[in-house]
Amino acid sequence: MRLLVTGGLGFIGSEVVRQAVRTGHEVVNVDVQTYAGDPRTVVEVAAASGYRLERIDISDGEQVTRVFNETAPEAVLHLAAESHVDRSIDRPMAFVETNVMGTAVLLSAAVEHWRGLSSGMRRRFRFVHVSSDEVFGSLGPTDPPFAPTSRYRPRSPYAASKAASDHLARAWRHTYGLPTVITNCSNNYGPFQFPEKLVPLMTINALLRKPLPVYGTGENVRDWLHVADHVRGLLDVVERGQPGTTYLFGGSAERTNLQVVEAVADLVDRLAPDDGPSRRTLIRMVADRPGHDHRYAIDYSATTDQLGWRPFRSFEDGLASTVQWYLDRRDFWEPLLD
Repeated sequence: MRLLVTGGLGFIGSEVVRQAVRTGHEVVNVDVQTYAGDPRTVVEVAAASGYRLERIDISDGEQVTRVFNETAPEAVLHLAAESHVDRSIDRPMAFVETNVMGTAVLLSAAVEHWRGLSSGMRRRFRFVHVSSDEVFGSLGPTDPPFAPTSRYRPRSPYAASKAASDHLARAWRHTYGLPTVITNCSNNYGPFQFPEKLVPLMTINALLRKPLPVYGTGENVRDWLHVADHVRGLLDVVERGQPGTTYLFGGSAERTNLQVVEAVADLVDRLAPDDGPSRRTLIRMVADRPGHDHRYAIDYSATTDQLGWRPFRSFEDGLASTVQWYLDRRDFWEPLLD
């Protein structure tokens, strides 16, 4: 298929681009290249005949329409978003502009494109809107995991902006008939993640013997999913997902933040030993983040039933390979720190 992928220079988006091109899809990568958009993430496929990069802002309706007209995509995978919760607390309007307004512009261009397709192509077309588990709010220690029917209760500017974009995608389906599909995922980790996120930040700090800051008591719980497993599911949704359906992707790997940081510290001790004490001694508890959600967890059983998808990687194996990747790829993260 010819896929239009937004945010394809970012962490998850670039994995979509790499997997899609490797499996024979054509890809039009739409990315404005903000601080977290890095062309090095797609070097592997940049020379492929079926790959094209468009450096445009999804909020620019004229340019978005031009790309649709010139490339005639058969499906859209929408991943372009501001995604760092801490940044959303400091700069919420940037999240509203990209995640809400940008999504509305993209949906409007997509529906005009979809209306011009043949009847067969209209039936095949999908607009896959990639979202987050954070739209569902916070779980208590014994609450059941989030399901496709979970109520929306966003509690940060980031989560609220993603919840709004989810509602827009559903509204465009109900009002205009656009075959939209929504996916919600748990915390992703893996290669090429920008080093403001937990796993790369802790890996790099541990290697450099810098403090490992952990919010509050470190007891906040997240479910961890390797990015390659997530993207395999997203491509399944493009090919076999049903319009109007919500698909959840999780890793069956609930861990407290402190457990993750301790695991990273232990891995760096093992994979990059030096003469210093255990990297666990670098852990520092710091003031908690405002409105910090206690727990996220995902029940992806409906996705397994409908698509046959489940995560392949255990958290232990995936984390070890990810830490090793960052230890080996100083060339990726050192320029970003500078």
